[in-house]
Amino acid sequence: MEKLTFYALSAPEKLDRIGAYLSERLIRDVGRHRYGYVCIAMEALDQLLMACHCQSINLFVESFLKMVAKLLESEKPNLQILGTNSFVKFANIEEDTPSYHRSYDFFVSRFSEMCHSSHEDLEIKTKIRMSGIKGLQGVVRKTVNDELQANIWDPQHMDKIVPSLLFNLQHVEEAESRSPSPLQAPEKEKENPAELAERCLRELLGRAAFGNIKNAIKPVLIHLDNHSLWEPKVFAIRCFKIIMYSIQPQHSHLVIQQLLSHLDANSRSAATVRAGIVEVLSEAAVIAATGSVGPTVLEMFNTLLRQLRLSIDYALTGSYDGAISLGTKIIKEHEERMFQEAVIKTIGSFASTLPTYQRSEVILFIMSKVPLPSLHHPMETGRTGENRNRLTQIMLLKSLLQVSTGFQSNNMMSALPSNFLDRLLSTALMEDAEIRLFVLEILISFIDRHGNRHKFSTISTLSDISVLKLKVDKCSRQDTIFMKKHSQQLYRHIYLSCKEETNIRKHYEALYGLLALISIELANEEVVVDLIRLVLAVQDVAQVNEDNLPVYNRCALYALGAAYLNLISQLTTVPAFCQHIHEVIETRKKEAPYMLPEDVFRNVCMLTHNLDGVVIELLFRQSKISEVLGGSGYNADRLCVPYIPQLTGLGDSSFRASLFPDEDRLSKRKSIGETISLQVEVESRNSPEKEEVMPAEEITYETLKKAIGDVAVEEQERERRRQVVEKFQKAPFEEIAAHCGARASLLQSKLNQIFEITIRPPPSPSGTITAAYGQPQNHSIPVYEMKFPDLCVY
Repeated sequence: MEKLTFYALSAPEKLDRIGAYLSERLIRDVGRHRYGYVCIAMEALDQLLMACHCQSINLFVESFLKMVAKLLESEKPNLQILGTNSFVKFANIEEDTPSYHRSYDFFVSRFSEMCHSSHEDLEIKTKIRMSGIKGLQGVVRKTVNDELQANIWDPQHMDKIVPSLLFNLQHVEEAESRSPSPLQAPEKEKENPAELAERCLRELLGRAAFGNIKNAIKPVLIHLDNHSLWEPKVFAIRCFKIIMYSIQPQHSHLVIQQLLSHLDANSRSAATVRAGIVEVLSEAAVIAATGSVGPTVLEMFNTLLRQLRLSIDYALTGSYDGAISLGTKIIKEHEERMFQEAVIKTIGSFASTLPTYQRSEVILFIMSKVPLPSLHHPMETGRTGENRNRLTQIMLLKSLLQVSTGFQSNNMMSALPSNFLDRLLSTALMEDAEIRLFVLEILISFIDRHGNRHKFSTISTLSDISVLKLKVDKCSRQDTIFMKKHSQQLYRHIYLSCKEETNIRKHYEALYGLLALISIELANEEVVVDLIRLVLAVQDVAQVNEDNLPVYNRCALYALGAAYLNLISQLTTVPAFCQHIHEVIETRKKEAPYMLPEDVFRNVCMLTHNLDGVVIELLFRQSKISEVLGGSGYNADRLCVPYIPQLTGLGDSSFRASLFPDEDRLSKRKSIGETISLQVEVESRNSPEKEEVMPAEEITYETLKKAIGDVAVEEQERERRRQVVEKFQKAPFEEIAAHCGARASLLQSKLNQIFEITIRPPPSPSGTITAAYGQPQNHSIPVYEMKFPDLCVY
């Protein structure tokens, strides 16, 4: 070998003849089963290949690859392994001169086949599979960075390489069950095809450029589909974790796009398959968020929400085609529900990784998809349509709750913009109790910025709230502006929510938490006063009971008022206020424990008390609270005025009617006059100790006619605006230019008249004089010389 090597280095032009001779000998020896000579020939070729790097080595390499291919074609495992080891040595050599005609198609196919070896002997099977993985690794190293070589990223190659590596990765559980000791780990690792396949896959993906990611990911998805690996989803999640941590961070959004497209492509697959894809998407999206998600944020949420709506349709119709027929695959409702929960969880987990500005966009995007019973968002009719609308509302609000959980924003104006708040609060007036509860929890998530939410999960009348260890900050200027703009809107919906007959314990706990968090996060003196007025009005609802609420609801409203006033009295730290609240609570404990939260929400079925004759000592008196807080600097005049729901900050009446159609449902027990007129009634029932009653505004025919006329005028104005917009959108340019030119000329003429009046001197009070030429001329007299009539009064 030393002499042969020296000869080859001295006469490089002889390398091709040396290679041809060794190749001929090796082929002959393989055919005659003289395997000792085969090993000698391959050893000679390996040493010559390692030693010679001249320009004429290309012809020698062709002979070398020909011999390696001959060994790989053999049925003998030892010859296959020998050929693979020689190829790996060749792959690690950096050639000085490129080759334009070399092909590795045979090696990719043969190494991929070796990766799927099913030899009877387990040890031999492991060696063959590891040789196949090493061979693929060698092909990748040899070709991936050389543009002149065969493009290894072509689908025809990737469809063989990637599934072969994944096939060996599936046995990783068996490798982990052996749990080698730290000293034996390197040796065991070499004997483990799964670990070797993982390293090869990471190396392959790490070398992938932007345009090659799609070709590398598609075979993974197809492999998981073909082997039904989405349903256990453990292996699928492991694969995509390897992918996400191996590729370059700026390519992460390409993987997300591939998964989204695959989810759409499998929209008619079983719910368990879709749930597995969504789980994988959740894991991948969280990893991608740490790098670069790119423009796929809203695309991802849009796809997930679309899948959510499809799942609701599947669950309602029972099939993927909308109608059950012969041969139709029947859908299991519980599996669809499982898929829906997986989608909602994915939405929440991904949104939690986004920055605040993107999270706000996602919140607005989800809210825009919620079907509302308004003019601009028509809802489906019929029983099936109502069910679909309800399920869609619930699922989207669940998603919104997931996104809003943990949302931190220093500015409530940006966290709860007007268009979002209007749409959200419109769902708070719906008949469905579950939807109303979601809305309350969403509001609590937005308002709670200091983690106080869980401290108000149960309603109670604590004698010392310091045990709660509340985190309280001073109300910022932005929060004050927000409350000035939206406070009456919030109070009104809280008030109307309290009057719902279908409320259960969770609703009252959510209402208590919402009131408490507003008091802690957004309250100044004016807000505190309004909240106290609101709670006293809720107490009046329970006392007067115009809506014929059940006994439990009335007791719950009494308990809600007691718990909140107990909290706000200790937050304001006004001794006289605290004393009054404490006295009423103690009286209730002795005489009417069913009016306190500790009793109401524990013994729901035992509430059969008569609440029609509640004595004044059991009620919180508005006059007393006004007196004690007025002496401490609070607005006593405002405290004396009972709370009346106001329709401020919601635009014109037609918009309110379209946005809040359920208000009619809440007022169904009132007369038409009370519904139409926005009357401000101050009655003694709002304050137990007062007896004077202010009469309500009288409803006459003229009042009704005027109200209907206002609606007609608004409709005409809206139609006129629509015509103007349509004209500017569809009219020819010349017509619009002529119209604007006429308006411009009219404006110019008016300006000319104004300029003429201002330039011309004012007429003289004493009349005109005649000029020398007989023309009348205006003569201006100074103001101090003018003669004013006697009736002028300074």
